Amino acid sequence: MWPDTFATQFDAQRIARLGGLCRLDQPAPVDLDDPALGDRLAGVEVLVTSWGAPALTGERLDRMPGLRAVFHGAGTIRPLVTDEFWERGIVITSAAEANAIPVAEFAYAQIVLAGKRAQYLARVPREFRNGWRAQLHSGRYTNHGRRIGIVGYSRIGRRVVAHLQQLDTAEVLVHDPYADPDVVARAGARLTGLDEVLASVDVLSLHAPLLPETIGMIGARELALLRDGATVVNTARGALVDTVALTRECASGRLDAILDVTEPEPLPEDSPLYDLPNVSITPHISGSLGSETLRLTDAALDELERWVKGEPLTSQVTVADLGVAA
Repeated sequence: MWPDTFATQFDAQRIARLGGLCRLDQPAPVDLDDPALGDRLAGVEVLVTSWGAPALTGERLDRMPGLRAVFHGAGTIRPLVTDEFWERGIVITSAAEANAIPVAEFAYAQIVLAGKRAQYLARVPREFRNGWRAQLHSGRYTNHGRRIGIVGYSRIGRRVVAHLQQLDTAEVLVHDPYADPDVVARAGARLTGLDEVLASVDVLSLHAPLLPETIGMIGARELALLRDGATVVNTARGALVDTVALTRECASGRLDAILDVTEPEPLPEDSPLYDLPNVSITPHISGSLGSETLRLTDAALDELERWVKGEPLTSQVTVADLGVAA
C-alpha cells in the first residue's frame, strides 16, 4: 500500500494485533518489485493490502509461490486481481462492507440537504447580504413527502434505504435487477423498473457498481424522464452518468446535481459544471477518510484472524462476484 495509507490505517495497536496473528518480519509497506526482497517474498503466505497496492500479476505472484490469502483493507479488489491470481486459487477478502458505512452516511446527508437545496443556498447569503430569505418562498424547499429513488441495492444502497426510514418520505423506490422484491419491501422500499423510478422521484441517488453494462446507464433519455427540479446524487462512480447530458440538463436549470464522483475525475478545468449554481461538487470524499479508515484495517484483520483459526470468512470475494459488484 502507499506509505501514507499505511501511516493512517496502521497505528501501534493494529500493528501489534497483526503481529499477534502472523509472523510479521517488518511492520511497514513493501515494494513487491524490489529485487532485494526475493528471499522474504518467497516465504510470504499472506498479504495485507490497501490503497496503492499493485496488481498481482503472474510475475509478482511468481515471487510469492507460497501466497495463500490476501486481506484487502480497502473497498474494491478490481485493481489487485488478475487472471493469473484467480488461476492460482488464492483467497481474497475485501473491507468494502466497512467502507460502505461512510459512503451511505454521506449519501443520506446529501439527500436530506438536497430537500432544502442547502448545497446551493449556502452561497446565497454571501451574494445577497440583505433580503436573501425572499428566495425561500417556494414549495421546493422541503423534506416532507419526498420520493427518493435508489439505483443499485448494493451494500451502500441497502444502508441508504435504512437511513431513509428516518425521513417522512412519500416512498423509497429501488431499481436493481438482482435484488429480491421481498427483501427490499421488508427494508421499507419498493423494487421497480428504472423508468418508473426516474419518472417518480424528487431525488435520484446512484449506488450501482461500475460494470460494462452500467457505464452511461443514466444518459440523456434517462435524465429526461426525471421531473423538473429533481436532484441527481452520485456517490458511486462518475461513469454511471453521461456527463454531457447531465451538464446540459443542469445548465438549463431543470435538474440539480450533487456529485462526489465525476467522469472524468477530476473534470476538465473548463467544465461548465464547476460554475453552475445548481451543482455541488466534492472531491470524492464520501468513502473512508481519516479515522474512518481504521474500520477497514479492523475488517481486514478480523478476516485474517478467522482465516488463521480456520473459521468461515465473511467478506471473501470470488471471480463470480465481480460480475455484479464493485
